[in-house]
Amino acid sequence: MGIKTYRPTSAGRRFGTVLDYAEITRTEPEESLLRPVRRTGGRNNHGHQTRRHRGGGNKRMYRVIDFRRDKDGVPAKVFSIEYDPNRSANIALLHYADGEKRYIIAPLGLQVGSTLMSGKQADPLLGNSMKLADIPVGLEIHNIELHAGKGAQICRSAGSVAQLTAREGSYAVVTLASGELRKVHVECRATIGRIGNTDHQNVKLGKAGRKRHMGHRPVVRGTAMNPVDHPMGGGEGRTAGGRHPCSPSGVLAKGGKTRRPNHPTDKFIMRRRKPGPHHS
Repeated sequence: MGIKTYRPTSAGRRFGTVLDYAEITRTEPEESLLRPVRRTGGRNNHGHQTRRHRGGGNKRMYRVIDFRRDKDGVPAKVFSIEYDPNRSANIALLHYADGEKRYIIAPLGLQVGSTLMSGKQADPLLGNSMKLADIPVGLEIHNIELHAGKGAQICRSAGSVAQLTAREGSYAVVTLASGELRKVHVECRATIGRIGNTDHQNVKLGKAGRKRHMGHRPVVRGTAMNPVDHPMGGGEGRTAGGRHPCSPSGVLAKGGKTRRPNHPTDKFIMRRRKPGPHHS
């Protein structure tokens, strides 16, 4: 997919770019695979705001994506490539030989009319889903399960790709785009190829309104607030805040670890994405 620019009729048009959607072959989604999306505005079931800067945005319907790819042995034909407002990647509508319809994440290079297959009978070709035990070592993969049968959890966004590096006993070694080496059980499934819509990361919004359309509200600096509103607020004239960056509730914003200590899956990480003396 390419990037389009427009004649600068306004400041937002001058600096904004959009995708040309050349790969999209259908504009109307499959109604049987649509579900409503309930918007929270960043509030929990008590009405308390637990996530700031959320609200507004265009209404959207959720497209039910088949992340399990568990319909083994039944060939499916790619009917269309469609836009999905809920994710950065495009999606493909599959029509199975038995009449069922399912959406999948569209890999790079997938064409309308192609035939896809899942399971042990499938060949290691673009878009086919197989267990890691059956995928040849060295191939690019995406939509990788971490627990067999749970559905894909990693490598699901536009342009994402991983590589099946090795197999050792009951585990396969997968190299992620971040550089992390991770062991995944060979019974887990993955899809051949890399995810399409690789130009998604190169789009420039150009104006604040486009961010509002996505449901993101403005972010105000803590140093621009009053002391009653933020720990870094107040002071005569402009200040640097007087303390380390933090949230309105005082939680430090930088340098803190967000991963749970002694995480159950730590033992499967062979090399972390972050270099340093404390990472193997």
